[in-house]
Amino acid sequence: VSDVKASPAHSTLALVEQDSEDPWDLPELKDTGVPWSALDTKGKVLRVLVSVLKFIILLGLLYMFICSLDILSSAFQLVGGRAAGDIFQENSILSNPLAGLVIGVLVTLLVQSSSTSSSIVVSMVSSGILTVQVAVPIIMGTNIGTSVTNTLVAMTQAGDRSTFRRAFAGATVHDFFNWLSVLVLLPLEVASGYLYRVTKLIIESFQIESGEAPDLLNVITDVLTEAIIQLDESVIGGIASGDSDARNKSMIKIWCQTANETVRHAVSCVRFATNCWQLKNVSVMSNIKKCNHLFVNVNLPDLAVGLILLALSLLVLCSCLVCIVKLLNSMLKGQVASVIKKILNTDFPFPFGWVTGYIAIVVGAGMTFIVQSSSVFTSAITPLVGIGVISIERAYPLSLGSNIGTTTTAILAAMASPGDRLANALQIALVHFLFNISGIILWYPIPFTRFPIRMSKSLGNITASYRWFAAVYIILCFFVLPLLVFSLSLAGWQVLVGVGVPLVVMLIIVVVINVLQKRKPGFLPAGLRSWDFLPLWAHSLDPWDKVVVAFTAKCCCCCKCCQGSNDDQGHEEQESVEQSTEMQKAAYDNPAMAVEKEVEDETKIELDIIKVAKL
Repeated sequence: VSDVKASPAHSTLALVEQDSEDPWDLPELKDTGVPWSALDTKGKVLRVLVSVLKFIILLGLLYMFICSLDILSSAFQLVGGRAAGDIFQENSILSNPLAGLVIGVLVTLLVQSSSTSSSIVVSMVSSGILTVQVAVPIIMGTNIGTSVTNTLVAMTQAGDRSTFRRAFAGATVHDFFNWLSVLVLLPLEVASGYLYRVTKLIIESFQIESGEAPDLLNVITDVLTEAIIQLDESVIGGIASGDSDARNKSMIKIWCQTANETVRHAVSCVRFATNCWQLKNVSVMSNIKKCNHLFVNVNLPDLAVGLILLALSLLVLCSCLVCIVKLLNSMLKGQVASVIKKILNTDFPFPFGWVTGYIAIVVGAGMTFIVQSSSVFTSAITPLVGIGVISIERAYPLSLGSNIGTTTTAILAAMASPGDRLANALQIALVHFLFNISGIILWYPIPFTRFPIRMSKSLGNITASYRWFAAVYIILCFFVLPLLVFSLSLAGWQVLVGVGVPLVVMLIIVVVINVLQKRKPGFLPAGLRSWDFLPLWAHSLDPWDKVVVAFTAKCCCCCKCCQGSNDDQGHEEQESVEQSTEMQKAAYDNPAMAVEKEVEDETKIELDIIKVAKL
């Protein structure tokens, strides 16, 4: 029996195996300039000064990039923070583990900050609104939601196919790790309470005292970000806790320094059946000092301010990212590029090659601890993967370390909780930490189990051929799928199981058949050795690509037509202005000729009116 293999172009589920040709070799960044040895003294000094200047500009761009991510998070909190608080308030829904997972994803997408969404969860657990068991799936969801930022950053590199292939794969390797970890650990948690039991045992075993989370990179970035906007993040937590006063309160912080003062206040009373007044000590919150940011005195609703900041932060973020990529391409040439790539991508000699990946995990955790944001770190290495400085194999452990780094910051933040809330707050932070450690144990130590690398490379190949599929992937994985699961959860367990189980079983069957088609087609019946028995649109992206190309071409044509009509109208107006100017000039030079020309025009207009009337 002849082996028949399905063409990769005809498979929309190629996320489990990469193509036979390996397009993932790091490109050679050729040095097109004059060699160092050919330069004279003046040229060498000039090149050193230019390199130092480029490095300073690069640091400035990275600073603006990190600040724009911080402002972007604030903008999303202003736009979607109240909705996030309302979602968290539905306690009956949160008791469903799948609904809790999806709510964690959606809320993190709304506020674009896993630390914000996890802090809300911690505050709700501390106040007794949620139990630790209910909060565990939500924490898993926040881990997924935070990985969308670097995926969006990769979209800015869609101009070049090879760069986009590597950048999108380097970003989505983080996504696949989080999704696969949830697929294994969420059922395990529901069945056994593994994360809850282990973290509770840790909390009970150690006498942990309260502490304070350190400010590292925030000391530098807050100088700029707090001059633009400052938020009162307790408003979202108040809405989630059901505080009616928080719902009517603006998230934009107005007073940065307040104090509780005790004043004597006259209070009415009744004594001997007569009204009387008596003085009592009353605690009053007094405002001392106003904040000094741009929107402190602006009379705009939170939504309007959020949309303004969203547009500006996206503009700055994309501009900085494009400039960083171009600057890195100009800096990383010749020997500099080879040295950097060798340091980042070379393994230790045998038999210690396996240590390299774990060192990368430690480096990723340390760098994320410094910047205090996994989104910032993974978004920063995404363009480096795109231009070919870091390989996918090295970006994967760096991303895993980033997941650990962001949980250590959460642990330190939880240790700053009051004594009566410390145990629950710290247990939730440890759940996040243990979840990522368990995921690393599942998907990293054994090379065969590093499925996220293969899946991200396959997705990178697809998006390189069909760049519009990257947007489809983001919309499906981070919006449509969570909303679908959330809707089914609202309908009840019966509907969720009745609809979800057949879909999951069908997906597993399709993936297994797809793997067998590529590896062992002889194990399948002749009819299943390819997907050609299905309609072309059901197993190939080519028909969809034609639709997208036709649609975009039509839109571009409409835009060009509109632009052309505007240009023609502008040209006609310009010609009329020029003719009027010429007539005025002629009238100034020869008044008699101007009068004669005006009479001819009036006669022509009268004749046109008579013709129209006859018709």
